[in-house]
Amino acid sequence: MDPQWDDMRVFLAVARESSLSGAGRILKMDPATVGRRISRFEEALDTPLFVKSPQGYALSAAGDRLLGHAEAAEQAMRAGQEALVGPSDTLSGQIRIGAPDGSANYLLPQVCAKIGAENPDLDIQIVALPRVINLSRREADMAVTVSAPTAGQLLVQKITDYKLHLVGSRHYLRDHPPIEKLDDLKHHKMIGYIPDMIFDRELDYLANLGVERVALASNSVSVQIKLAAEGTALCVAHDFTLPSHRSLRKVLTDKISLTRSFYLVRHQGDQRSDRLNRFAQALSKGIRDEVVRLEGLT
Repeated sequence: MDPQWDDMRVFLAVARESSLSGAGRILKMDPATVGRRISRFEEALDTPLFVKSPQGYALSAAGDRLLGHAEAAEQAMRAGQEALVGPSDTLSGQIRIGAPDGSANYLLPQVCAKIGAENPDLDIQIVALPRVINLSRREADMAVTVSAPTAGQLLVQKITDYKLHLVGSRHYLRDHPPIEKLDDLKHHKMIGYIPDMIFDRELDYLANLGVERVALASNSVSVQIKLAAEGTALCVAHDFTLPSHRSLRKVLTDKISLTRSFYLVRHQGDQRSDRLNRFAQALSKGIRDEVVRLEGLT
């Protein structure tokens, strides 16, 4: 029996999920059926594609060699489907974006709502996770990141810079000792990331300020900012979040001003997709424009 594209699709799902149950959810198949399909595929190729263990399914050496070809076939199938549909003035289908929760909460809702309004047949999904989105497992079609990845077959485009400052609520600043110099921070509580859950070095803001203790911590920047808005302590916040939290005020702006960047990361093979290229262009422009707009309100 010769391998078919559908066998490749099942192989890709198991490779990305590392389990039959995870692949079954994606493929809408029973895990036992997925297992039989993989066994049949391995028999057709006369080689084991996975190493099975209690921890799941890991790619064998042969499976690892096949993975790149399977992904290329997947991208070719998508390109073929787009070619059959033909060019259109609007986008359709489903596109999933992965993003850290700061941009996912404060930028992407406005940007994606506008893109969706302009493309009524397009379904946009936003995956907000306080970690790096795994594009190789197809957790998303593209991802917004705060640093540029250096490994993998990825297409990386810088979207824009954005600014961050130390902030506190009006009530907090009124009821606590004044902050006029960096040394004054010793007398104030700080909000930040849980140290061992900082998933990108670009987010380790407080270490650069010499802060030794984080009194209130969360792996979510949205939670951190809301804690600061409650008047509990100080935190480092994106300037583009401040229009949503009018009680927050910047402090020590002449001494603490951080600049970071957003990047759009995509599968390298997807650059052949006119549909994804057009969406990526609209998303990048939308994020740039929204950062400029919101920072201008602070």
